[in-house]
Amino acid sequence: MRTSLLGLFAGTAALALAAATAQAADLPSRYSPAPVYSAVPAFTWTGFYAGANIGYGWSTGTSRYYDPAFGYVGSGKSGGFVGGGQIGYNYQFGMFVIGAETDIQYAAVGNKGASYGRIYYPGSSDGFFGTIRARAGVAFDRALIYGTGGFAYGDVGGNNAYDPLLGYRRDDNTNGGWTVGAGVEYAVTGNITAKVEGLYVNLDTRSNYAGSSYGTVRRDTEFGVVRAGVNYKFN
Repeated sequence: MRTSLLGLFAGTAALALAAATAQAADLPSRYSPAPVYSAVPAFTWTGFYAGANIGYGWSTGTSRYYDPAFGYVGSGKSGGFVGGGQIGYNYQFGMFVIGAETDIQYAAVGNKGASYGRIYYPGSSDGFFGTIRARAGVAFDRALIYGTGGFAYGDVGGNNAYDPLLGYRRDDNTNGGWTVGAGVEYAVTGNITAKVEGLYVNLDTRSNYAGSSYGTVRRDTEFGVVRAGVNYKFN
C-alpha cells in the first residue's frame, strides 16, 4: 500500500512538471532577437566620370609691341568667362586617389588686340584652351583634396597685329604649353560630385605678323583660372 502511494505521488509530480514545461514553452520569450546587420558599402572614387564647369579666367601675361626706339613696350591684360566640359578616370587605393582628366574650355581671357607703332588696337578676347592632366590626391571618405598638372594647348589671345597697308593680320595658331593646379571635390551622392579648382596655364610666348615678318609683336600667353564643376561618376 505504501509503495503504491509513493508511485502514485511520483507519477502525479511528473505529470505536473510536464504540464508546467509545456505551458512555459508557449509563453513569449523574454530575450531580444539577434540584431540584423545591413552592410553599407563604403564610397569609392574609383571609376569613370564626365561633367561640366564654369568659372573666371584672367590673363597674367603681357601684350607688347616693338618700337625701334624703345624696344618692346606696352602692356595689356584681360579677364572673363571660362566654361566647358571634362572627362576622366580615378583609381583609389586606401586613402590615395590617382587619375587622369582631359577638358576643353571656352575662354575669354586673352588679349586679341593688335598694335602698330605705339598705338594699341583692341580686339576680341574670345578663345579656347584644353588640358590633359594627371591628378593625385588624398580622400577623406567623400571628400578629395588633389593636385593636378600636365599638358595644355589653346589659342586665347595675343594673335593680332596691324599693318598700315594690309590692316589687321591674324595668326591663328594653337600653342602648346603646360598647366598646374589644385582642387577640392566632394561626393554629394554615390554618383554626383562637385568640385572647386584652380589652374595656372602657360601656353608659351607668341610672335605675330607685322608687315611681312614675324617678331615685331610679342605676347606672353599666361593666365589663371578658378572654376566650379559638377561630375557624374559611372558605377
